[in-house]
Amino acid sequence: MKKLLNRHLKVIDWYIIRKYLGTFFYTLAIFSVVMVVFDVSEHLDNFLKKNCTLHEIVFQYYAGFIPFYLNYLSPLINFLAVILFTARMANQTEIVPILTSKASFARFLRPYFIASSLLFIIFFIANVFIIPHTNRLKVDFENSKFSDQDPTKSEVHMQLDKNTFVYVKSFDNTSKTGFDFIMEKYKGDTMTEKLVAQSIVYDSLKRIWTIRTYSIRHINGLKETMQWRGITKDTVLDMRPTDFEIRDNAYSAMPMNILDKNIEKAKLRGTGELTDMLFEKYYRFVHPLSVYVLMLIGVSMSSRKVRGGIGLPLGLGILLCFTYIVVERFALVFSTKGGTPPLISALMPNLLFGALGYYLLVKAPK
Repeated sequence: MKKLLNRHLKVIDWYIIRKYLGTFFYTLAIFSVVMVVFDVSEHLDNFLKKNCTLHEIVFQYYAGFIPFYLNYLSPLINFLAVILFTARMANQTEIVPILTSKASFARFLRPYFIASSLLFIIFFIANVFIIPHTNRLKVDFENSKFSDQDPTKSEVHMQLDKNTFVYVKSFDNTSKTGFDFIMEKYKGDTMTEKLVAQSIVYDSLKRIWTIRTYSIRHINGLKETMQWRGITKDTVLDMRPTDFEIRDNAYSAMPMNILDKNIEKAKLRGTGELTDMLFEKYYRFVHPLSVYVLMLIGVSMSSRKVRGGIGLPLGLGILLCFTYIVVERFALVFSTKGGTPPLISALMPNLLFGALGYYLLVKAPK
């Protein structure tokens, strides 16, 4: 393996790869320390007020907090790493001899793409397999310690299967009780049964719902019969108390298999959450591509020696990178509010900045 690598990678390749990865992980460590320091100062009162133990803070909250924000800021960290060491190489006149020794600019970019590919693999595995589990630690901690409001929906319409529709006017998450419950069953476009109940309660041990003070109307063409019941009825329904919760951070904490199941369920139920879940799924696969896009922009901008050292390319690079993050955040808004397909919205930042990277690459000194 070593002989194979040495055959295709020269000294300058190893030099750039080490510089790239070394600067990236060094910048990553600095960001981690800064984020933790600022977050501790912001939430210290909450930690003390809620009597959080050191184990909970370290192994639950920050075990989820650090991976989440490092993943969120990974485009910025990667871009800064490329700008810093490439601009320093250009300032020390290390790039000019490479390009004047009959090496093309594409050949100069080879070690950058190799290092970016290693980071892409790490980010991809983290986004798809690791980050959802660490997010669960952070989400559970925040919802139990930082949230003072009951995050439940009202006026919920839901489709349980092809023929069954339910409605709940309000839901109490503490007692797991829904009020003014209606369940309608259809055969084709014709209603065959309608159940109306004052309340419905979930039994978490038996995993069943108890319907209280209900009536059932049976419909058979022009014939209707009414059954009045003042007692309770146990039944199994394909819904859970979590279906009535409002959590902006819930989807990011779902493993991929759970997210896929919820997507299929949302397609059937038509609850309006399908777009958010589809965007989250596509985002996990698309987000790591930012490594290549921002690396290309960073190299193209900083490979030219300019007066004043690395200050100008670094400043422009930070501005561009923050613009990328803003566009990435607005992509979800375009999807949920603007009607843009989730896949297109997830790809939008990389498509726009990929085109910019190609333009800068064409204009870069060869």
